[in-house]
Amino acid sequence: MSEKRTRSDYARWRDLPTRWADNDIYGHINNAAYYGFFDTAVNCFLIEEAGLDIHAGGVIGLVVETGCSYFAPLAYPETVQAGLRVARIGNSSVRYELGLFKTDSDGPAAQGHFVHVYVDRETRRPVALPQAMRSALEAIHA
Repeated sequence: MSEKRTRSDYARWRDLPTRWADNDIYGHINNAAYYGFFDTAVNCFLIEEAGLDIHAGGVIGLVVETGCSYFAPLAYPETVQAGLRVARIGNSSVRYELGLFKTDSDGPAAQGHFVHVYVDRETRRPVALPQAMRSALEAIHA
């Protein structure tokens, strides 16, 4: 991860409530739950704005790379605000960058990325991004 980002660096936002089960024995959200927040923010965007049909569409995204840097703890009960932007759009791949923020903070509690490679649902071979998806991704490209 390069530099620490602020809210103004992200193009789309989603409020995500924490759950009781997200906290660990140390009284904060367990690191594994952050990836669930990332996945939810990206997939909500793809379903709502990019035309992804998770049940019957011919194209699906497979995660091939992830990373996360942690800066401050999050804990239940609070709402996490997830910021999303697209850093790179290839022929069949996309790199998403995300920031997780407390509602009263301009600095992220965590920031991460993951890369999807889009493949044919049946063959699992890479395919070009559908045009509607590419257009939605370009709209939030940094």
